[in-house]
Amino acid sequence: MKNIWSIFVIIILINFSAKGQEAQYPIVKGFGGIYKMENLVEELEEGSKVKVIVELVSGNEMPEEYSFWVNNIARLMNLHGIEGVSPADLDVKVVVHGPAVFDLLSHGNYFEKYRIPKNPNIPLLEALDEAGAEIIICGQSLYMMDLGRNELWEKTKVATSALTTITKNVADGYVLIKF
Repeated sequence: MKNIWSIFVIIILINFSAKGQEAQYPIVKGFGGIYKMENLVEELEEGSKVKVIVELVSGNEMPEEYSFWVNNIARLMNLHGIEGVSPADLDVKVVVHGPAVFDLLSHGNYFEKYRIPKNPNIPLLEALDEAGAEIIICGQSLYMMDLGRNELWEKTKVATSALTTITKNVADGYVLIKF
């Protein structure tokens, strides 16, 4: 009976230590924390070149916090980083449309919309930008929601539409992921 308890304690300790690891941020610093896994079925080869276009349409349901979906872009980048893809070999474009456009509002315009002093997404957007992600807004969504470029986070780029941006980039070899 004593041996069974010893084995049980060892199993618990091994499981706890694996779950107790600190989040890692290999590409996007401070956001999108991920965890190293061992003995995997599939992994990217070191030195892989990856091109991803993320269609971000899901709006933030809790405007007082940064968007789960924007943070998921940081996770996507960090997951590639933990598998050995260098920031130079990871090309990420995010095309934003629909309800997600409000996550790109400047601090002042975020306050006007939500009565929250600062847009909590901006530090995350800055970290994504610093890590090399390109943030693009759908010009059609911008027009339909009666927003001007000056109402957005300053590094937001504008495209004619999300649809044409996705079409062009998929034709250029980008993998499409939708959040």
